[in-house]
Amino acid sequence: MKEKILKKREGFEGQQLIVVPRKISADFLTQDPITRQLYITDIGYYPKARYHYIKRPSGISQHIIIYCIEGKGWIEIDKKRVDVLPSQFVIIPANTPHKYLSEEQEPWTIYWIHFKGEISAYIVGLILQRAKNFRLHLTYNENRIRLFEDICINLQKGYGDDNLRYVNMIFNHFLSSLLYEEKFNHAGQEERQDIIGQTITMMQEKLDQLITLQEFSQYAGLSVSHFSAVFREKTGYSPIEYFNHLKIQKACQYLLFSAATVKEIAVRLGVEDPYYFSRMFSKLMGMSPSEYRNRNKTAEH
Repeated sequence: MKEKILKKREGFEGQQLIVVPRKISADFLTQDPITRQLYITDIGYYPKARYHYIKRPSGISQHIIIYCIEGKGWIEIDKKRVDVLPSQFVIIPANTPHKYLSEEQEPWTIYWIHFKGEISAYIVGLILQRAKNFRLHLTYNENRIRLFEDICINLQKGYGDDNLRYVNMIFNHFLSSLLYEEKFNHAGQEERQDIIGQTITMMQEKLDQLITLQEFSQYAGLSVSHFSAVFREKTGYSPIEYFNHLKIQKACQYLLFSAATVKEIAVRLGVEDPYYFSRMFSKLMGMSPSEYRNRNKTAEH
């Protein structure tokens, strides 16, 4: 039986809709070194969008994000239909057949964005790795909505070069809030760190000491092998490599903002052999401590 669908031809009360002129996209967005990586082509907000229906048998050339904050609907992507509920967002890859419909009794309220760019397909791929049937759950966050509203407000101000760069750099942050929701939700908030986070804090407090892998694992309350595996999974580095990175980070500060010799800096960082310290520094920074100091020394006035 063929489904009966009521379609809304007019707009929705309180809606926002901004379409970036295609000439702007061609003349600037696809040419500028910043914006050509990732840029918005269309953006909108549809509150309580009853009978909102779209059907695109061949898809469109842009990727689409639909973020539902209220009400219900469904989206069919490449012949797979998923229900869309509050606090869910759906990603529709470019050139993918799709259609969607807002529920009549509880129509959805959605934020949506169309976007393109050299790295857009890669970002969509990252999102799809986390998504189930093109859909992810999101915790409602006012800061994310503010990012969206900031994009809209500034696009309404015109299409100057600086404004377009600013808007699309915000969009990068907006996408990061979707892809790395946990980090975004905890930004600026006090939180109980996991054991790896606690260990890293301990590393930062003990940069003047020489600490073994066994001591790190003992602090974490894990076996050496399990601790090493979990630490690498969390950070991408072994515990000792990470600790050395923090030491070199601190060494750079000493070299730039103090008159301490290389030997004195090595001692401050718990490394008794200054030659070993210099080799470690050179390996990570691509130059010796002295070269680093000379290249980056603040000019005296």
